[in-house]
Amino acid sequence: MTMPNPLLDIRIGTMVRANLDDPAAYIKAILPLGFESIQPFFWQTLGGKDLPRLAGQIREAIGDADVVVSSLGVFGNPLESGDVDRGVLHAWETAIDHAHLFGTSMVSGFTGRLRGKPLPDSLPRFREVWGPLARRAADKGVRIAFENCAMDGNWADGDWNIAHNPDAWELMFNELPDDNLGLEWEPCHQLVYLIDPIPQIRKWAPRIFHVHGKDATVRWDVIREHGVFGRLPFVQMRTPGFGDSDWTGVISELRLAGYKGAIDIEGWHDPVYRGDLEITGQARSLDYLKQCRGGATYLPNPA
Repeated sequence: MTMPNPLLDIRIGTMVRANLDDPAAYIKAILPLGFESIQPFFWQTLGGKDLPRLAGQIREAIGDADVVVSSLGVFGNPLESGDVDRGVLHAWETAIDHAHLFGTSMVSGFTGRLRGKPLPDSLPRFREVWGPLARRAADKGVRIAFENCAMDGNWADGDWNIAHNPDAWELMFNELPDDNLGLEWEPCHQLVYLIDPIPQIRKWAPRIFHVHGKDATVRWDVIREHGVFGRLPFVQMRTPGFGDSDWTGVISELRLAGYKGAIDIEGWHDPVYRGDLEITGQARSLDYLKQCRGGATYLPNPA
């Protein structure tokens, strides 16, 4: 009998663009690197993808490997009413309805936002859209996780997402306290705000449903000379292992809080390991996060 591996209570995986022509082929190509989970995700709409068919292709690509689909991702703005925005809402509904075919019980992405409005102005629409979606998900045993990404927005203005700030989280979960609504959290977006990620885990752990493996480097020399609104960027998004976060501390705090799930690497942002070096960076990040977790192997206690 195979012994359970408690290290895998937190799996280290990666995101996969579900809008690719053949995402299953991509998954098959990268799994030998040692990823333990994958998060297929859609940018805005489903792009004509048939989810039952895609689920079957992904299951076939994974085969007998000890790899799970941690979540489905939908990243767009379901609060607005344009054609694409309505497609985003449809993508959320469809992903919720078909998540079980992928072997997952989670769908994650942006909340959406009323474009060009202060963040609190979006709360009535947030409740109007996400109340029914939360109930739809609960009926199917699905949890919803909102990514904490500002998409260049702020409290006064923005286009995509209100779930990027702890003050916004307070407002959101006051509007909809449903137990199956939570966060898709990552330290990168905290560092962009110059927030210490570790205390945030301690406070918000019950709402952290999924974690993205993305980091950042704060360029304090730029801040001291140019500030945070100058010509030069004061922060760079990085792949874990190349940024400022203490991932051993992050994983330790997640374990202490009882988190069981995945840390899926979000690539395509690192200014160095991108393009032809994308997979090189992700493979290094995978090994690094496994080391921070406590190693890639597990020897059970003989006692």
